[in-house]
Amino acid sequence: MEIITIETPQLGDRTYLVHDGAVGVVIDPQRDTDRVEKAVSDAGVRITHVAETHIHNDYVTGGLQLAQDHNAAYLVNAADDVPYSRQPISDGETVQVGRMVLKAVATPGHTHHHLSYIVTDGDRQEVFSGGSLLYGSVGRTDLVSPEDTVPLTHHQYRSVRRLVDEAGEDAGLYPTHGFGSFCSSGPASGAESSTIGEQLSGNHALTDPDEDHFVRELIHNLTAYPSYYAHMAPINMAGPTAPDLDLPDSLDQDELVSRLERGEWVVDLRNRVAFANTHLSSSVSFEYGDGTQFTAFLGWVLPWDEQLTLVGARQDVENAIRDLSRIGIDNPDAAIGSGPAELAPGAATSSYDSVGWQEVLQKPEDDPIIDVRRTDEFAKSHIRDAVNIPLHELLRRLDEVPAGRLWVHCGSGYRSAVAASLLQRAGRDVVHIDASFRDAKKAGFTLA
Repeated sequence: MEIITIETPQLGDRTYLVHDGAVGVVIDPQRDTDRVEKAVSDAGVRITHVAETHIHNDYVTGGLQLAQDHNAAYLVNAADDVPYSRQPISDGETVQVGRMVLKAVATPGHTHHHLSYIVTDGDRQEVFSGGSLLYGSVGRTDLVSPEDTVPLTHHQYRSVRRLVDEAGEDAGLYPTHGFGSFCSSGPASGAESSTIGEQLSGNHALTDPDEDHFVRELIHNLTAYPSYYAHMAPINMAGPTAPDLDLPDSLDQDELVSRLERGEWVVDLRNRVAFANTHLSSSVSFEYGDGTQFTAFLGWVLPWDEQLTLVGARQDVENAIRDLSRIGIDNPDAAIGSGPAELAPGAATSSYDSVGWQEVLQKPEDDPIIDVRRTDEFAKSHIRDAVNIPLHELLRRLDEVPAGRLWVHCGSGYRSAVAASLLQRAGRDVVHIDASFRDAKKAGFTLA
């Protein structure tokens, strides 16, 4: 058995190609299946099965399309009432994949019908746990409905314990979530690999002997998750189509300016400092780059299903189109250029200051500091007298923003850059604090 991991760090998820040298199964593929196709081609194997652990809440699946493209069996829980053709699979059932045996284990908790898969090849056993057992934690249990959260959390506790009973301690563990995905019930552990045995000694779902205590603690520590999640399960239940990843023709200057004047969403992908220095008036900053969580924040903050225009370098726009397709944001328009002078010479531009903590110390006392981190982050520690309006709530709470020149910060500078651009677009005078919150106390701020 060989396991090939296909990372999607932008969403904190993993897809797996599991093969025996001749045939294989793909578990939890993302929508842009060309990455899977390359892995399959490089391995020189044939896909006979595609398996879903659950109807996903954080991304659009490529499972149906991949199965159709390869005439492969599409394994989806028999309890999921889907309109497309699939091979239904239920708890305890097994499927032969070449010389490997795939066994479904019901692990409700992350969703009602969640399955994990134990794949066996001779004496070797590996566990693919989806959003059930993660590295150091479990998948979150509050994505179905408030009424279901408590029962699902009880299910999650029992499910992971049943799963480890089914598998040996030496079995490797391969979750889909838990690498930065908001589908995890806790922060990313930082681990790149693990085994069932390691989780037995270090995962709170397996070490806490009190089920009720575990349920209370997990629910208490759940944080906000992206609003676009509400659209993912319905898309996946309906059966997603393949994405269109082609770069559209670049908009001309007149059309780009017209969109800005009409108040459409024009998203600037450049570095946040370059944006602060100069940008097309009414455009907004969503810096594209490694580690920025561009996809999650754009899908969370901007209104769903409104036309987007992406502006920036060709490679960034192409990558952003791919990333957004994974959460069902299809066919954005684009304008290719390195900045306002190239995109729309002579068009109106804006700017705002981007500063560090030392400059903030010199601000007028009456100027408010706006903290756009999540409420749970703010509750743990914050600058005394700062006003907390989380970035994902900002557009609907603009009338709550205090008067005066706004000094905007977050944890690293990324979210505050988005917030500063949104506030300026709304007519406010802003200063972007491009600094780590970890350094605020050392700079001289009093924390509460």
